[in-house]
Amino acid sequence: MPEGHSVHRITRQFERNFVGHVVHASSPQGRFAVGAAEIDGRRMTDARAVGKQMFLGFEGDVWLRVHLGMYGAWDFSGEILMDATIASANGRMGQTNQRGTFLDAPNPDAVVFDEAGENSLRSIGAPRKTRLRMAESEKEGNTLDTFPPEPIGQVRVRLLTDTICADLRGPTACEVLDPVRVEQTVAKLGPDPLLDPGPDAEERFTSVVRKKPTPIGLLLMDQNVVAGIGNVYRAELLFRARLNPHTPGRRVREELVRELWRDWARLLRIGVETGQMMTMDDLDAEAYRAAMASRDDRHWVYKREGLPCRVCGTNIVLEEMGARKLYWCPSCQA
Repeated sequence: MPEGHSVHRITRQFERNFVGHVVHASSPQGRFAVGAAEIDGRRMTDARAVGKQMFLGFEGDVWLRVHLGMYGAWDFSGEILMDATIASANGRMGQTNQRGTFLDAPNPDAVVFDEAGENSLRSIGAPRKTRLRMAESEKEGNTLDTFPPEPIGQVRVRLLTDTICADLRGPTACEVLDPVRVEQTVAKLGPDPLLDPGPDAEERFTSVVRKKPTPIGLLLMDQNVVAGIGNVYRAELLFRARLNPHTPGRRVREELVRELWRDWARLLRIGVETGQMMTMDDLDAEAYRAAMASRDDRHWVYKREGLPCRVCGTNIVLEEMGARKLYWCPSCQA
């Protein structure tokens, strides 16, 4: 499932390429024909992300809400203008040390693309293997023979300007809302540290967690508690905090809950800047490039079941929690 950093990157693409432009909307697969007709021909005025949900605003107080869910993704084609922050990513602003402060990447001029396309500027969302991908002519580094390109696969909605095209496939939710319903939807979500960087959001998160008997491993995935965290970030945050995922929220020390929030804010910012869920610390130049290129070298515990813990050597455990796979170290997180 695309996590919060991906959705923020998508909205930055829309801010740079669509906001201020008249947009033509269609539904090549037909499932969103009525909704597309409502926004067709309107100028895009805003693009916002809240956790895993995005909201595109159009003239006339009309909003398009998209939740990518497990398999959704946006594909961009045409003359893509890169956001300044995203353009400086792929190794240029990447890692943290154990205190959480930002460091320059070991090789700040290197652009390292992930082997799975996680940091692609052309396709953001679900992993490549889960759905039909772009045509060869659309892939990174190539040019289009014609514009706009023919839709590929089941495109729920296509947004088009004179220079750029955005195709949405496989979302869990795609609907047109008025401002009242947008506010109602956002009000149900937990805080997002990129939108709420101040103490009030930290206090809100801490207060909710400290009242709950629910295991912390479930609370971090509850979008009503905190917005944007998915399976990868859950596993990595808990390991970085050396916290047992089964610990009830109300039994987690207050300072540790606060540190979880601060660490999520750090990792989310790195994810937006680099396009990758980089959670490793203090890497030398060679290890950093390897981690940026491959998820296998980028995480402490995620997808490492049966492999020795990078810290203590105990085999990483895989279990199911909340109908999702949970990875953790039974020694470091005892």
